[in-house]
Amino acid sequence: MDFELTAEQKRLRDRCLELAADFATRSAAHDRDASHPIENYDRLRKEGFLHLTIPRQWGGSGFNFLSHTIAYEALGRGCPSTALAFNMHASVVMPILESDEVTIEAKRRIADLVVRQGKMIGGNFSETGHTSLIGERPLSVRARPVTGGYRITGRKMFASMIQAADYVLVLVYPESATTQTAGMLAMIPPDAEGRRVIANWDTLGMRATRSDSLILEDCFVPDESVFYRSDDIRPFRNTGASWFWGSYTAVYLGLAGAAYDELRKVVTERRPEGYAQPLAWHPDVRRHIAELSVDLDAARLITYRSAWLRDQQGPTPEATAAMFRAKYVVGVATSRITRVALTLGGAHGIFKGSRLEQLFRDGALAEIQPPPADFCLWNLGLHELGLDAVDALPPMRPL
Repeated sequence: MDFELTAEQKRLRDRCLELAADFATRSAAHDRDASHPIENYDRLRKEGFLHLTIPRQWGGSGFNFLSHTIAYEALGRGCPSTALAFNMHASVVMPILESDEVTIEAKRRIADLVVRQGKMIGGNFSETGHTSLIGERPLSVRARPVTGGYRITGRKMFASMIQAADYVLVLVYPESATTQTAGMLAMIPPDAEGRRVIANWDTLGMRATRSDSLILEDCFVPDESVFYRSDDIRPFRNTGASWFWGSYTAVYLGLAGAAYDELRKVVTERRPEGYAQPLAWHPDVRRHIAELSVDLDAARLITYRSAWLRDQQGPTPEATAAMFRAKYVVGVATSRITRVALTLGGAHGIFKGSRLEQLFRDGALAEIQPPPADFCLWNLGLHELGLDAVDALPPMRPL
């Protein structure tokens, strides 16, 4: 791996850092109100981020996964919720465009929506009965075939930016299927009859992602709104894993970097009354800063390498294992960096409106964000020992 970024990647990073600085000025307000950062999304649209990684053959900018990682690390330093939610778009569009199971016509349709029409697409796969600690997630939301399409009924969870996106891709179970592993992706517009949102996203952190619940009640979607269907969706999920969940790791890496920089700013500027030097001169502060710098640099290197490996090999077991390592390391590092930053910031930093307080709460989700830390280690253990995941599933006895 060449550790030197290309000139194009440096320009992309610098552009994202400029956007992040602007987003940071509104981050606290959106966090407090748990409001959609619409103006940030609009700016990202204008700057071409909807088609950042869409291949040039489909009219996109053609950036690779490593470039995406570099970009979203930078964006995550400004308003982590904006970066996390907006990444949902790439995380569902790219697996469709890269999958050999998806028809050329379906790829052409989704590329046209994004590149020519400028549509922002969200994704909604999770359900109330799911847990990220277990890889197998049976679908309870059902799609009933009718003339000209399907009627979908059920409840989905964690629908990030659901009321800001132009469409949402929903993973559902077709009632006509004969296997438990079947599924299909259906595109649903905001004005679809039978679609409604329960605004229940009142959470500890990442509040401005507005990851509310989506309710579908006999919601009709035409046949052309189905972009993918299979009797076994597991291969599709596996090959798209780098986008489905690996693409979110960079956002938390950026969040950790923002907390580290804010901490250095605080201890450098804050001089206790009666002392000639700021807190940066305290030996314990310097030791903590040194340790955090190691954590941050190690997390960045392992994340960049995992992205580079994905670009070099595609969705191989080695590349997927590297992404599990990166997610685990970044999750642990982000939790540690934001916690230590809040501690060293002292009581002045725990008030609402404090940058350290907000980053601490957002960072608390790093190890929970799918795939959670324990699931990463579970998969890595299987990979390192050469064990078949099928033989180890399920980790709990099913009904």
